[in-house]
Amino acid sequence: MDNIIFELSDVHFSYLGKFPALCGVNMNIRQGEKITLIGANGCGKSTLLSILDGLIFPDKGSVKFLGKEFKETDFTDENFSKNFRKKVGLVFQNPEVQLFCPTVKEDIVFGPLALGTEIAEIQRRLEEIIDLLEIKDLLNRTPHQLSIGEKRKVTIASTLIIHPDILILDEPTDGLDPLTTRHIIDLLLQLNEAGKTIIMATHDLHIVQEMSDFVYVFSNNKTIIKFGRPDVILKDMALLLENNLAHIHSHRHKDKVHTHPHLHSGHLTD
Repeated sequence: MDNIIFELSDVHFSYLGKFPALCGVNMNIRQGEKITLIGANGCGKSTLLSILDGLIFPDKGSVKFLGKEFKETDFTDENFSKNFRKKVGLVFQNPEVQLFCPTVKEDIVFGPLALGTEIAEIQRRLEEIIDLLEIKDLLNRTPHQLSIGEKRKVTIASTLIIHPDILILDEPTDGLDPLTTRHIIDLLLQLNEAGKTIIMATHDLHIVQEMSDFVYVFSNNKTIIKFGRPDVILKDMALLLENNLAHIHSHRHKDKVHTHPHLHSGHLTD
């Protein structure tokens, strides 16, 4: 199997059966890889992440996890569901989706409690996460009192405390200041070095080189138009321009107009 975790073959998905979101996606993701999905708004990146997390399922095609195709009915099996949720963790683009408890601490420990983790182990993991993300001062606060950067840290904490082998992140640096962005990127790189598989969707091309072993470019046709190493993808300015991942900036200098391509720096929605 060559350490393949996810194997997607001709995956199609549409919302309400009439709004196509994915049209024939093929992809293999291997253990320990850093994978980045890029593309314009509405190209299907978030939909694909939801499929990888078992939240929605293809209308056509197959998704295999560790060599076995999984379907919606598999999640009615408590053992399968718990095992999958322990291995795969998703950090949503909108933190409000994950933050629903009265306090930050309750939000963080909700996942392992639901999965039946022993209290002593949850406490040990909580202390580890608190130090890692420097969020001790947030624990007794309510989520609505937090800044966007603090909310992102808490959602990452609520996912990491489950100890997933595969970490899926949708726009993890969206709306963050440069220092917090650096902190999050350093954390993800540290987790990858420890063996975690990182799958990320982003519009911020400035982090793609550092955060990717391979990059998948999605087109407006809801499919993968190109796949490759980040240095190759980021040098293909025609590809980036065509798929709304870069724009032409013009300025006047000494009565002449000059144009330069600029990469997008993120903070959009899919």
